[in-house]
Amino acid sequence: MTDHIGHDHNDDGVDRRGFLKCMAWAGTGMLWAVNGGVLSSTTLGRWNAGGGVAPKGTLFFAQISDSHIGFNKAANPDVTATLSEAVARLNALPRRPAFVLHTGDITQLSKAAEFDTAAQVIGGIKTERVFYVPGEHDMLEDDGRSYLARYGKGTQGTGWYSFDHEGVHFVGLVNVANLKAGGLGALGQEQIDWLKRDLRPLSSSTPVVLFAHIPLWTVYPEWGWGTDDSEQALALLKRFGSVSVLNGHIHQVLQKVEGHVTFHTAMSTAFPQPAPGSAPSPGPMTVEPGRLRSLLGIASVNFVRGQTGLAVVDTPLGAVDPNAGAAQPQTRRDTTAAAAVGAMAIKIDNFSFTPPTLTIPAGGTVTWTNGDDVPHKIVSADARFAPSPVLDTNERYAATFATAGTYQYFCALHPKMTGTVVVQ
Repeated sequence: MTDHIGHDHNDDGVDRRGFLKCMAWAGTGMLWAVNGGVLSSTTLGRWNAGGGVAPKGTLFFAQISDSHIGFNKAANPDVTATLSEAVARLNALPRRPAFVLHTGDITQLSKAAEFDTAAQVIGGIKTERVFYVPGEHDMLEDDGRSYLARYGKGTQGTGWYSFDHEGVHFVGLVNVANLKAGGLGALGQEQIDWLKRDLRPLSSSTPVVLFAHIPLWTVYPEWGWGTDDSEQALALLKRFGSVSVLNGHIHQVLQKVEGHVTFHTAMSTAFPQPAPGSAPSPGPMTVEPGRLRSLLGIASVNFVRGQTGLAVVDTPLGAVDPNAGAAQPQTRRDTTAAAAVGAMAIKIDNFSFTPPTLTIPAGGTVTWTNGDDVPHKIVSADARFAPSPVLDTNERYAATFATAGTYQYFCALHPKMTGTVVVQ
């Protein structure tokens, strides 16, 4: 009997039972090999589908990213199941990864229960250690204190650190803290100064792997997919013959080679996002279940001592089901809450504030309502009004403006989202 959707309760093309039936094999991750000095990767699903052998080399490790434990929208109503599948597939490899890198967004809302669930599932990986860097979803309510309490031992600042393994120098960077209105990801001068000191003792022949959440190259600035000060960091790596940069955040495999530096973004274990510029905004993307396993994946890396680069192979969990429909993927939005809620209302939809500028009388109260499938947080650009809590789908925040003036604000998670309240 073929997998199919038994009943569509929400008239969105996917019901929970039918979706999970197809999602049972959709958990993902990436396997990395440093081989011949070139970083190569394969997604776990492709490795299993092809019946291949684990890449050969001195160093073999894995990457998982964007687990988003706590997310439960249509794009994947059970992200714990897909993460568990990724773990099971990693454990089934004929060669055990030396360690695993998790490149952020472990959780959806940085809640203690979400971190607990992630720790339980990821703790099942048969490896010596899992190394983490935070995503913006891991640093929501408490400026990352919960994340650092769990994963920050031995790190600097907001969680950056480095380590060496089998002749390769690894550097975990944090570019999701202290984001500024209208900007992209940011490292900050303190972290860049630390990186300069960290790299100084290394020989120029040492392979270097940087890993962070947001890409360190500008993938698509309109969606905030890049890091404002990445060029300052990368300038410190010009003398090295082999530099690889691993990131998550955008939930898809994109690769760029610039001189001796290879940039590589990873698939998510939770849900796909649209290709840059192919939709009105980023965000969770609902696709036909038969296509889903081709859009989630893991990475592996193999390294051979005495050669200069890393070999990275990306592997989706499976190919596109030939029986799946040809319809184009669409980003699903829950627009129930996005409807106008009054004359002094701002709706959040497709990663934008509408209206972008709202004029109100002094003493008026503005209400923001989140109609997106991802959380947002309203923050004053100059601390002139109290920030909102994290607003999940359909949640609201109200602020009263007693004094005339112009108030600039932005989303603390997605700083490219900006707006203005004019009080007369």
